[in-house]
Amino acid sequence: MGRKRLKYLFHSGKNSKLAYYGKSFLSLFLLPDACFRLQRRRLLRTLEEQTDKEYILSRVDYYCKLIEKTPLSVEAKQIAHFHRKGHRSVYFFDSYEYIRYFPIRLRWLFAFGDITEVPVEPAIVKSRPVIDANENSVLLNMDKVRHFVFLKDPIPFTEKCNKVIFRGEIDGKPGRIRFMKRWFGDPVCDVGDVGRKPICLDWKAEMLTLYEHLNYKFIMALEGNDVASNLKWVMSSNSLAVMPRPSFETWFMEGKLIPNYHYVEIKPDYSDLKEQINYYIKHPDEAQEIIRHAHEWVKQFQNKKRERLISLLVLEKYFRLTGQDS
Repeated sequence: MGRKRLKYLFHSGKNSKLAYYGKSFLSLFLLPDACFRLQRRRLLRTLEEQTDKEYILSRVDYYCKLIEKTPLSVEAKQIAHFHRKGHRSVYFFDSYEYIRYFPIRLRWLFAFGDITEVPVEPAIVKSRPVIDANENSVLLNMDKVRHFVFLKDPIPFTEKCNKVIFRGEIDGKPGRIRFMKRWFGDPVCDVGDVGRKPICLDWKAEMLTLYEHLNYKFIMALEGNDVASNLKWVMSSNSLAVMPRPSFETWFMEGKLIPNYHYVEIKPDYSDLKEQINYYIKHPDEAQEIIRHAHEWVKQFQNKKRERLISLLVLEKYFRLTGQDS
């Protein structure tokens, strides 16, 4: 195994899946579900003690947009029948982390994976389209070991390279294919396909650690199957996230991000990429303001106790508005 590959494996900057699975299995097998169910009402009551109660409730209402009671069909299964076998493990662990606080008689629907359409009935999902009529898509923070990565960036924006970087899988992702066709080979762009099946051999590039991306002032955040999975760590860095306005969103609330305030917006056809990056190279103070706003956005997701409370409140609202008393 090459030195570059070893560096990527052991210092990629990504969350450790080994640590994630270790913690998840220990929690699953060592802590009885009854302990969690006994805590639920006490934890939910702590909402009244929070100085940021309105903020918490605003996020709950954003994730779960249900307003009227919408009973579930017979397709909904009881929590009692929810088991790890048969489900993608990260989605099982990330949903079970909170669902185990609720009575096992309650019924729910879930759609695991990269969800880009709104379910027919209210269901728990990781991702949803950014559209008005998406209330049946109730967001929970799932697959967070891959998506919720944050970095400490020691390099100031002004000391970074005046280029834009992109590394990602391209095959089966039309938006990324269009981007590569438009900008591959341009001297201001360091872009490459790191997928196992490159659709163009010229595009093939080595994988870089997240830290190696931080040498660049501009990092592309391009949607793939759903959201751009790198957006969280890019917005925690001292580089600028560059992307078209998002079409999908997760627990990170991508749909609420403000263009040219939290990230640099470019046109859906990527045609104004150079124009935008040249502007922020010449206006570093404005670039720094976007970075500051991005850091503020990221910070709201780093309070673990508050994130747990919001997650429980989302599920409580989901069960209540599907006609169930939790």
